[in-house]
Amino acid sequence: MMMTYPRIGESIHRHTLPNGLQVCIVPKKDFRRTYALFGTSYGGMDMRFKIGDGEWLDTPAGIAHYLEHKMFDTEEGNALQMLATNGAEPNAFTSNAITCYYFSSTEKFYENLQILLSFVSVPYFTEESVEKEQGIIGQEIGMIEDNPEWQCYKRLMQALYKNSPARTPIAGSVESISHITAQTLYDCHKAFYNPANMCLVVVGDVEEEKILSLAGELFPDTAAVTVERDYGAEEPLVPNEKETRCQMEVAMTTFMAGFKCPPQHGGEAQMRNNLLGDLAIDVLLGESSPLYARLYSEGLINSSFGCSYDLLPGAAYVYLGGDTPNPHAVLDAILAEAKRVAEEGVDEDYYQRLKNANFGSTLKGLNSFENIAVSVVEAQFRGYDPFRFPEVFDSITREDVVAFIRDNLVAERCAISIIDPLAEEEAE
Repeated sequence: MMMTYPRIGESIHRHTLPNGLQVCIVPKKDFRRTYALFGTSYGGMDMRFKIGDGEWLDTPAGIAHYLEHKMFDTEEGNALQMLATNGAEPNAFTSNAITCYYFSSTEKFYENLQILLSFVSVPYFTEESVEKEQGIIGQEIGMIEDNPEWQCYKRLMQALYKNSPARTPIAGSVESISHITAQTLYDCHKAFYNPANMCLVVVGDVEEEKILSLAGELFPDTAAVTVERDYGAEEPLVPNEKETRCQMEVAMTTFMAGFKCPPQHGGEAQMRNNLLGDLAIDVLLGESSPLYARLYSEGLINSSFGCSYDLLPGAAYVYLGGDTPNPHAVLDAILAEAKRVAEEGVDEDYYQRLKNANFGSTLKGLNSFENIAVSVVEAQFRGYDPFRFPEVFDSITREDVVAFIRDNLVAERCAISIIDPLAEEEAE
């Protein structure tokens, strides 16, 4: 099925193979570079699941990320090196909700696509290689645990959520990954790397039939595997704890504050809420906002300050933060401004200017093949059409933005994570 989008000058060809694999092709005529992304609806939060009518399985934290690392191993060698030798630029990533393998190339695209589809679909693990990888990933975990910004974020998520897997780092911990075996990886691959749980996105000037033929050859017609996931019961919108504080080797106090928001459940409503949340946060304290200018001029924030709205399976939250001499003063100012906006509203001209800027930023994202592919695969798994963002933007009103701020940016839903510099005697 082909869909065209005149307002943004894009089109997309969508196909569902007999085995359930979704194939999406975004044509880019006369471009030499081609981008392919092969994703599965399986991420760091998918630790508890059951297949069909089977029993619930509890897997170690970090296994989705671990599996991503191990998927490049094949009987013939390392697929990452094969792709690089063939002129491609390959990589992979694991988020809370998805795992994706991708490459871009200007030549030998179909050969590289065959390599990509082959190594992702056929797992090859040995106990020896799994054990070796534990040391490598353990070192990665150790390095990131020493990063103050990461620690601030991790501690914030643990303050916001009591039971949700959103509080668990995607890479897990050194202890959790020590329980991963080759059999555990095979079990998770069987459950989540099933064609019906996956999506292939290609962006470029390509032959559609050739891609479909190649995907059809590598993925035989198999029955779809039904996987049910358990993220736990929805939590109340009050945080698990109001504040967490520790000391690390930082030059200035750094902080992150978070506000729990109602979780979203897919469909275009989720897409709309995502765009609305980003716009509302930008209106309140983006770089063009009066509040940002005031806090900056008072020396309470600097260029490290940022804010965002994030949606995870079964969870949603606003977070903001950066370096500051007084984190509570920043948070108090934000809460006061949110209350003022809720009572007085937002200036129409200011609102329209930021809405147009956000629309333009989303439109600009279409210049990136990678951004297109990731947007398409995320939307495919969540049941909406990412190229309908102009119509969705049209539906967002100034009143919607004020309501988002009024409902979500309140003290009752807020937690703060603070990291202070080490005391002088500890720093010596």
